[in-house]
Amino acid sequence: MTNTDLHFIDSHCHVDASDFDDDREAMLARAEAVGVRELIVVGASGSIEQARKTVEFAATHPNMYATVGVHPHEAAKVDESWWPALCELAAKPEVVAVGETGLDFYYDSSPREVQKRWFRDHIELAAKLDKPIICHIRDAHPQALEILEAHAAGRVKTIIHCFTGSPVEAQKYSELGFYISFSGIVTFKGKATRQVRESVSCVPHGQLLIETDCPYLAPVPKRGKRNEPAFLVNTAAVVAKEAGLSVEELAAITVANTRVVFGLTSP
Repeated sequence: MTNTDLHFIDSHCHVDASDFDDDREAMLARAEAVGVRELIVVGASGSIEQARKTVEFAATHPNMYATVGVHPHEAAKVDESWWPALCELAAKPEVVAVGETGLDFYYDSSPREVQKRWFRDHIELAAKLDKPIICHIRDAHPQALEILEAHAAGRVKTIIHCFTGSPVEAQKYSELGFYISFSGIVTFKGKATRQVRESVSCVPHGQLLIETDCPYLAPVPKRGKRNEPAFLVNTAAVVAKEAGLSVEELAAITVANTRVVFGLTSP
């Protein structure tokens, strides 16, 4: 389906991933056809080389913007000698945010204290650069809130990406002025994800974002497939309903919000 009237921004995706090597240009064309016209390409790994590749990739594609950081899964693997290089990369004008970073106590791929240390360091870097911070938080909302209240609130524009918490947590983040981004999880059926859908109505419209987090978390009815930016329209339909908005209204609101938080100008 082609929709030339709508304009969406995918506020968090990984379209530089190897998952798209076989059909990347076709995938981007499918996104454009349904109105997903701008992409925030998130570079977060345990390798400075990969971070550089993300920045280079976004710089060579129109209407794409890069971020760099260390994912909590990779925190224990990072060679600290390249932290200065990451800071230098994050300072580049084509890099619009620091992250994703944060806490993931579901997988615990890295020791929790190591995750906390890197999370704090990323926040301080974002504050120094006057750029937003992108936060990955899973099964660690109380701990993340403690760090964010102490180090980010009132200092750094903060994005809670791929929100997986409860309405209570959504309310707390919203009260701190943070932006909350909803992914394909909001479309999933079941008791475990119902609280994510219910959280949408707790977020002021001016703090709502939408994302794919592709190639992960394809929304219903694409669940189980490789996710891609074109599928953002499925997530948008559910978020709009829960927020009491039309899809057209949600598109306009989230585009405006994404521009504000990332400091983007119109393409």
